[in-house]
Parts: sequence; structure tokens; C-alpha cells
Amino acid sequence: MRWLRLVAMDRRADYLTLLAWRLRVGLGLWFVWSGCQLVFVSGLTRFTQAIANYQMVAAPLDALVAYTLPWVEIVAGVFLMLGLLRRGTILALCGLVSAFAVAIGWAWVHNLNIACGCHGGDEPIQYWWKLLEFYAYYEALAFLWWIERRPCSDGP
Repeated sequence: MRWLRLVAMDRRADYLTLLAWRLRVGLGLWFVWSGCQLVFVSGLTRFTQAIANYQMVAAPLDALVAYTLPWVEIVAGVFLMLGLLRRGTILALCGLVSAFAVAIGWAWVHNLNIACGCHGGDEPIQYWWKLLEFYAYYEALAFLWWIERRPCSDGP
């Protein structure tokens, strides 16, 4: 009976490892796609205007944020997909998501009817949907962090 329990534990660990790998690749692809939309599709000049619309930072800091943030998003997404510096990448993405959440919260509190600028689109922010989106990011990143912190686990 003991061996049966060990086999079941191995299957669960394999399942969690596979789930974490899929989540890492999917989330990494999402952040790479999102950053590439800002850099190559809508353009950094347009994203600079979106950052300025939040009224959190003045020029030239809005341009510095707009020209830096998408590249950090792309690099972090690639690192997450490839499994490089996994814990640091998870923390960096938590920082990015937190920065996004603060900016969206700022716009919400100040009742700004502006485009999010998140994926290069022009549609106004749907605050409740963004709240759910951030919740999903935090859940996914918390799960990946938990997988990385498991004892005797090399992670996915």
C-alpha cells in the first residue's frame, strides 16, 4: 500500500509540474505579445501619450516609462518561457503587474475616462475587467512562486 501512495504522489507532482510549465509558457507568451504590441504595432509614441493620460508622471518621465516598460515586459516574458532566473522573473512580473494595478487604480480613483494603453488599443478602461485580470495575474504568479518554493523541487 505504501508504494501505491508514492505513485499517487509522483503523479500529482508530475501534474503540478506540467501545469506550472504550461502556465509559465502561456503567461510568458502573453507578456511577450503584449510588449510587442506596444513596441511594434501601436508604437512607443502612442504608448507615451497613453502613459501621459494617466497624469501620474510628467514629461519626460512619461516617455522614459513608455520606452522602457514594454521591453521589460518582453524580456521578462521570454525569461519566464525559457525558465531563466525563475524566481527573479516571477518577482519582476509581480512588480510589473503591481505597477499596472497602481496606474489603473489611480485612473479609477480619479475617474479618468482614458484608454488603458495596455495592448496598444484605444478602448476606454473597463475597470472591473481589469480588476479581474490583475487577480488572474496574481493567482498565476503566486502558483508559480509556490511551485518554485516547494521543498525538493527543481520547479518545472
